[in-house]
Amino acid sequence: MSLHVKPGTEWAAVLGRAAGLTPEAFGTDRLHNLIDGTWRPNGDPEVLVSPVDGSKLIGLPRLSAGEAKHAVHASAAAHAQWATTPVAERKARVSAAVDAMVEHREELALLLAWEIGKPWKLACADVDRALDGVRWYVEEIETMLGDRTPLSGPVSNIASWNYPMSVLVHAELVQLLAGNAVLAKTPSQGGAACLTLAHALMAREGLPVSLLSGSGSELSSVLVRSPEIGALAFVGGRSNGGKVAASLLDTGKRHMLEQEGLNAWGIWEFSDWEGLAAHLKKGFEYGKQRCTAYPRYVVQRELVDRFLAMYLPVVSSLRFGHPLAVERDGDELPVLDFGPVISAGKADELRRQVTDALHRGAVPLYRGSLADGRFIEGQDTSAYVAPVAMLAPGGASTLMHAEPFGPIDTIVVVDSEAELLAQMNASNGALVASLACDDEEKARRLAREVQAFKVGINKPRSRGDRAEPFGGRGASWLGCFVGGELLVQAVTQGPENELLYGNFPGHSRYPAAI
Repeated sequence: MSLHVKPGTEWAAVLGRAAGLTPEAFGTDRLHNLIDGTWRPNGDPEVLVSPVDGSKLIGLPRLSAGEAKHAVHASAAAHAQWATTPVAERKARVSAAVDAMVEHREELALLLAWEIGKPWKLACADVDRALDGVRWYVEEIETMLGDRTPLSGPVSNIASWNYPMSVLVHAELVQLLAGNAVLAKTPSQGGAACLTLAHALMAREGLPVSLLSGSGSELSSVLVRSPEIGALAFVGGRSNGGKVAASLLDTGKRHMLEQEGLNAWGIWEFSDWEGLAAHLKKGFEYGKQRCTAYPRYVVQRELVDRFLAMYLPVVSSLRFGHPLAVERDGDELPVLDFGPVISAGKADELRRQVTDALHRGAVPLYRGSLADGRFIEGQDTSAYVAPVAMLAPGGASTLMHAEPFGPIDTIVVVDSEAELLAQMNASNGALVASLACDDEEKARRLAREVQAFKVGINKPRSRGDRAEPFGGRGASWLGCFVGGELLVQAVTQGPENELLYGNFPGHSRYPAAI
């Protein structure tokens, strides 16, 4: 039978259910903004397009800087009241919001599938990871707070589109537990409807949250530099992160700026190819559109043949396509490694980067075809990219030094430990890295020279959950580290002259166990 969208998961049906659950947050042609506790249809809407099939979704309003300033003023007033709210009440309200989101988990996940192309299981995992993590913080918050107090003003959140729930909503709920009001800028590229539903459920429980949409160039200055803002949490690329950092320089504000790095997996004197294959296949989840993906493999020359004998079957086995397409109405949603990248524009950029790398001398090892994808006949596939692997991209190629944020791998061959480390450190700092090496003592010695916040030995590393800290080295991170008690410390006031964990102009301080 021909593939078709599973009945009940069509965009119109999913959007209709979300709007029915929280009609205050959804207009007929646009999403609303949450300002001063009320949902408002302010701003001229720009129509969002699904990467899944190029279809139009709904309008995302573009607020003016003046409207954003009003939202910041209102959030500061709400913060003053929320900061004095007893911890027990904060816990109860956050828990009620989590319960409401658990009840509507499937709607949140389906919105993610349409908006950012996440396959069903990965979309559910994004929701579950957010809510499970917050439940842990609810249990631990009093111990982590101790005598700490909320910041002087609300926390402003500017996050990327790829993990709306497990990164952005999760962070906001912890910030709220710590006694801060929060503002969040809706990512322009995707996740807006999911965030609208989530914030409507949060607002109904009396949480002081604001959700604003608009151009980064228009709103960034307000959300970064406004004197009322107590801290800034940013997740994004180095280009935008650099602009934010420059804007913060003279403000003295608390900040957490997570930026990408080229996360590398080094392979040296290694033999467990079956174990590595399982890690590498899982690493392609969501088309490597995450800050802790591994797009670079640095391989000892003597192991290249064995590495490729393992790697090429893995990459050729990947399943990608329309996240909601089924053959029969009663079928379960497909299990895919990835769907589209975030937009047709991003897909074009990735194809240009591959072409450029080949022109500069890279050797193509594997180039998949969209013909291998799982698509509905006649659907728009302009945002899909088949997996690609290349050997030895030239030094002038962007893929040599920067994370592609798509299913594109590069492999570099080295002859010495010094060369291994130099190639693993090609991007001046990273969030994670891993070493595959049979001699774990040697691997730990090498790991000390790798410029990544977390280094795995014969296993990948990730953002982590609950008590696990997260940060970056070099240019991949600026400001306070997060995760567990470090996240709570980052968004609260401690003793005078406290030296927080993080990367700062005057010092860097790393936790002992990462």
